[in-house]
Amino acid sequence: MGKLTPELLLHGYSVGIFPMSESRDDPEIFWVDPQRRGILPLDGFHISRSLARAMRRNTWTITTDHDFRGVLDGCADRPDTWINAEIRALYIALHERGQAHSLEVWEDGTLVGGVYGVVLGSAFFGESMFSRRTNASKIALACLVDRLRQGGFTLFDTQFITDHLASLGAVEISRAQYLAHLADAKERSASFSLAADASPQDVMQRMTQIS
Repeated sequence: MGKLTPELLLHGYSVGIFPMSESRDDPEIFWVDPQRRGILPLDGFHISRSLARAMRRNTWTITTDHDFRGVLDGCADRPDTWINAEIRALYIALHERGQAHSLEVWEDGTLVGGVYGVVLGSAFFGESMFSRRTNASKIALACLVDRLRQGGFTLFDTQFITDHLASLGAVEISRAQYLAHLADAKERSASFSLAADASPQDVMQRMTQIS
């Protein structure tokens, strides 16, 4: 792969591929084009009884785009990560252009979880998330799904599917199905910043009303 620019990165997303590196110390970046793709249907987020209870009792603060670099670094703070220095710089550049966003979870002023991704049309491409407290990543995803719903998004791409994501309602679809969803989402408009930041309790109440 030649030098990757923010423009080329966005083009990759627009045709259904995304970049990765083998490790934080590997300078090489390659494109990934899975035959099976993970998505989280925005009307299918699953809240277990334990998660619902945690959200109702929670005192954490939720913000968006307040500490994008902190979320990015939190996601890379693990023994094995695909976020190398070049990838980090590229996503920061997209954030500064308003094309990448973060959602943060705070406990008494300390960043304890979060998720970030890229926006194109009405598609949100979830890149990574992290958690330093029990349920922090689940609550981050619940709040993100709520924000995407309110902002008019139609596609939440999780790239791959894990047991964690599957427990929250994520499903796996074929590449052809994914590209059809993507083609539709690219033609629609959505706003990540339309909604105000909401507490886990507010999100829980809205999701209960929807279901």
